[in-house]
Amino acid sequence: MTRLYYTLILFFLVFTFAAFDNQSPTPVMIHVALNGDDQNDGSESSPLKSLEAAQKLARLHSKLRPVEVVLADGIYYLPETFILRPEDSGTVEAPVVYRAENEGSAVISGGSLLDLNWELAPEVGVGVYKATTPPGLQMDQLFINGQRQHMARYPNYNPDIPTAPYQGFSANAFTKERAGRWADPEGGYIHAMHVAHWGGYHYRITGKDKDGEVTYVGGWQNNRQMGMHDNIRMVENIFEELDAPNEWFHNQTTNTLYYMPEAGTDLSDAMIEVVRLRHLVELQGTEEEPVKFITLEGFTFRHTSRTFMDTKEPLLRSDWTVYRGGAVLLTGTEHILLLNSTFDQPGGNAVFVNQFNRRVTIRGCHIHDAGASGVLFVGDSGAVRNPLFEYGETSDLTQIDRTPGPKTNNYPADCIVEDCLIHGIGRVERQPAGVQVSMSRRITIRDVSIYDCARAGINISEGTWGGHLIERVDVFETVLETGDHGSFNSWGRDRFWVADHRNVTQPEVKKDPSLPFLDAMETTVIRDSRWRCDHGWDIDLDDGSSNYIIYNNLMLAGGLKLREGYGRKAFNNIHINNGLHAHVWFENSGDDFTRNIVMAPHAPVRQPEGWGAASDRNFFVFENDLIRSQEYAADPNSIHGDPKFADPLLGDFSVKENSPAFKIGFVNFPMDQFGVKKPSLRAIARTPEIPVLLQASFEQIRREADRLPTWLGMSLRDLKGEEFSAFGVSQEQGGVHLIQLSHHSQAGTVGLQRDDLIQQINGQTVRSAEELLAGVRKAGSGPIRVTFVRNQRVLEVVIPANY
Repeated sequence: MTRLYYTLILFFLVFTFAAFDNQSPTPVMIHVALNGDDQNDGSESSPLKSLEAAQKLARLHSKLRPVEVVLADGIYYLPETFILRPEDSGTVEAPVVYRAENEGSAVISGGSLLDLNWELAPEVGVGVYKATTPPGLQMDQLFINGQRQHMARYPNYNPDIPTAPYQGFSANAFTKERAGRWADPEGGYIHAMHVAHWGGYHYRITGKDKDGEVTYVGGWQNNRQMGMHDNIRMVENIFEELDAPNEWFHNQTTNTLYYMPEAGTDLSDAMIEVVRLRHLVELQGTEEEPVKFITLEGFTFRHTSRTFMDTKEPLLRSDWTVYRGGAVLLTGTEHILLLNSTFDQPGGNAVFVNQFNRRVTIRGCHIHDAGASGVLFVGDSGAVRNPLFEYGETSDLTQIDRTPGPKTNNYPADCIVEDCLIHGIGRVERQPAGVQVSMSRRITIRDVSIYDCARAGINISEGTWGGHLIERVDVFETVLETGDHGSFNSWGRDRFWVADHRNVTQPEVKKDPSLPFLDAMETTVIRDSRWRCDHGWDIDLDDGSSNYIIYNNLMLAGGLKLREGYGRKAFNNIHINNGLHAHVWFENSGDDFTRNIVMAPHAPVRQPEGWGAASDRNFFVFENDLIRSQEYAADPNSIHGDPKFADPLLGDFSVKENSPAFKIGFVNFPMDQFGVKKPSLRAIARTPEIPVLLQASFEQIRREADRLPTWLGMSLRDLKGEEFSAFGVSQEQGGVHLIQLSHHSQAGTVGLQRDDLIQQINGQTVRSAEELLAGVRKAGSGPIRVTFVRNQRVLEVVIPANY
């Protein structure tokens, strides 16, 4: 009896401990509230007041038990950036969570709330008010009732022209005549587009010289250093330009804020906030000692400074420079979750995943009206073999390191952005992206809606190191203020790439076919997504982009551009009112374009002989487009006809059961899975405008070579559509394309070559063959100076008099 009794007791204890061991330990709950006190114990009834106090208390329990720091509703104005370090880490069994009690209602702010006494300032202008500010206050941005206002600027901001750069620009923005109105412009800013519309530049005005000309510093924000545009310019933070509603100017010397409110705004009852901090939250670790297993959930992140004057670091021969910072900055982390949070009008980047990071997940977030980019993954250039930075730099391909992959682990990898809504990107800077990837590996972008972007929705800056997955995204309204780009854009100017790619890179690749894949070592996949770009291409794989698979995509406007690269497979895509744009490919590039539905003929520019073999078994809606494409020895087994789209008016471009498109192997893919899925975000997310289908051939069959004008034995062809991109020039610069040239022609003997792009005759811009010939007639028997572009370099030859 006694032995049985003890056996039963022992069995009960073992069972009880086993059951307890299988349960997650109860988390330690730490509460924070605006009415709390940092001397409290952090309980729900006795909350702390600050994040810093909660952090100290959390450290006592982290790694032993799960910890949840819960912030009650309210605006938490941070005195300084909140920093999480390795000692704040959790574990897989005991993670650390910082969360809002109610999603979106706990606001983490890098600003300050001002209590101001306003009075009219008729000496400045009708409707202008002024108020005295605290001594020493520095203002980067002003928020009135939660909305960012505009620094006093010229030209004024016009919300009715969203696709105009800066929503207002002028060639005389800072001319001597305009600046003559300004008493002291020091501290003002110049914003100007790149001369080729490849992003923008920013400058800080330092004053005026003795002749009254504006002086300034800056212009390092674009990696293609070609100077600012002559016409697309805007200035701000100029006192004398305060003349429109929602404009403001702060005189730091006199501690006076001037503001012109909209009609009906009651300043005595308005919430007045200014911005102080660049970063709100930083996670600071290293590869050796990372910050791990921390979650940030449910917050609204608001009020971060603009950082455009510190966007200086060049990326690898792309058009980009970056500032390594954001409202949330992660460096040296593992297993971090950023969930269900809103990034409300950050002045710069929203989220920056910097250098070594592994398994960072950004899910369920709403990022809107960012001064720069939404989410960036950017590694360390020190991890790259043979890194080059400015576009014109080049390596001796016979001497480069041929070891595949990175040198170190100092880059983001295995990270995810999913189920997010990202829009209003590039409100200040003009080289942004909804999601930017550079020197990273295996980044997944899934179930994301991205729109209203000054430049690309998703940008991959180079091939290092590939393996990315982009699926079920909805990206549209992109490249709104720039040019020569796409809703998706990539470059691949990796160590194998040289601007003179056919004469330098191509021979080396023939000797070593692995060369293009030393950096783009893993395949990047783009699938099951919807794209629309009305100012470029829907998907744009630019210089050198290699090792891509692109399938099951619905492209609504701009089609697919494949510039020179290796190993691109595009199949089972639908191109509405457009098709394939093949630009300056390598020979034997390993590209394939098959089983696609297209509504335009192929649009090749400077293609090598035999390139057409890469395209076959496609379905052309119009017979003429198929016939035209077959002129390039392409598509011998392609067919044409009515694809029988299911419901094109409602955006369902799947094909019906009796569609002839099935004959070429086309397979339907879902039309209702594009973009964000989270119900609260899907309810407010926009979707792209569905285009009206063309009812006739994109262009009629024509053989233009026989009727092209000629000069000095060469045929002259005007650029059409987006062809300017193949030459690396802007659409407005344009030029005349030499498409036929005999080696024994007069043009050949003076140094011109086939595929040169003539832009000037004796200093006069020529955008058409007609203008070129007019310039020649004007020169008469005198010498002719020809300025042209070859391999994206501007060159010049002089044709002697009487030649």
